[in-house]
Amino acid sequence: MTRIQKILDQLIENRTSRHVLFWLGTLAIAPLFGEFTGQGVREALIFRIVGMPIKILATYLLVYYQIPRFLQRKRYLYFLLSFVFFAYLFCIIYRFNNIYIAEPLAGVSDDKESLLQIIQESKFTVYFYLIKVYGFTLLFMLLKYIRDRGEEKHKVETLLKEKANTELNFLKAQIHPHFLFNTLNNLYALTLEKSDDAPEVVAKLSEILDYMLYQCNDPQVLVQKEIELIQHYIDLEKLRYGGRLKLTCRHQVSSPETKVTPLVLLSIVENAFKHGVSGALVDPKIDIQLKEENGNLLFEVYNTKPKIAQRDQKAYKKGIGTSNIKRQLQLVYPGRHKWIVDEKEASYQVFLSIEL
Repeated sequence: MTRIQKILDQLIENRTSRHVLFWLGTLAIAPLFGEFTGQGVREALIFRIVGMPIKILATYLLVYYQIPRFLQRKRYLYFLLSFVFFAYLFCIIYRFNNIYIAEPLAGVSDDKESLLQIIQESKFTVYFYLIKVYGFTLLFMLLKYIRDRGEEKHKVETLLKEKANTELNFLKAQIHPHFLFNTLNNLYALTLEKSDDAPEVVAKLSEILDYMLYQCNDPQVLVQKEIELIQHYIDLEKLRYGGRLKLTCRHQVSSPETKVTPLVLLSIVENAFKHGVSGALVDPKIDIQLKEENGNLLFEVYNTKPKIAQRDQKAYKKGIGTSNIKRQLQLVYPGRHKWIVDEKEASYQVFLSIEL
């Protein structure tokens, strides 16, 4: 069944195949209409096959020329004149074909009107044959409208998705230099002090950049990888602050397959250091907690901060951190996340909940 379904999907996706299937379908139901007119299956198929070229020509002329060329351009008089002329012409040809081609093939031996008689009996010809010519045109137009709307909706969704992906990639690209700048500042401070910890910082930084550049290109990564990344970053910061920093980091993720969008959690931790601890003179504190609960990933980061805000003449503190994180969450988890900030005089706390 899967193979048959795949073949049918391919036929439907192909434009030529769709048109062929449609007109074959009109032939398939010919016997049904034949029952109402007293015709047998053979006769009904003969009349339908003979009339098919006119039906197809009238349909395609109306749908692909008259409507877009005249009606959609609001050239109503041209559309009306064109439709009336060709409808009358097709009705005459349809009746003529029925009399001189279909009826002999079906074994009908009635008297045959001449072409002049058919033209003179224009009222009867149009009244009786107009529905035969354009009957399936209405169905064709309806199916085309549904198909076009579906394709238009798909194109809009694709464009929106591509736009979101482009913006998301741009936001991720911002994180790399943002993080690198902060870490190099830390490394610079250690080198000024001629600290023996500088080589370890370089090694940790190398591991982090390797992850950022080569291992987190997928939309989702394992939470465990993000935890390792955060731990590497914490190790770097511990080297900088030494024993005066009080830091706790706890994580409890039950499923090893749990995934999250990369670098968002790290950015929250980084902001805790940059906006809070970096300006604290006494007993800086950070508390990080990550857990999985009832299908949600819960991330909580608490940090102390100086009571007197530091001067930020170049708006560095505003930076790209928080706005970047919030925008990524909106793009990746629309309606599936909660972002709560509890800011007090001497502390800053972020609560993030993500529906997995």
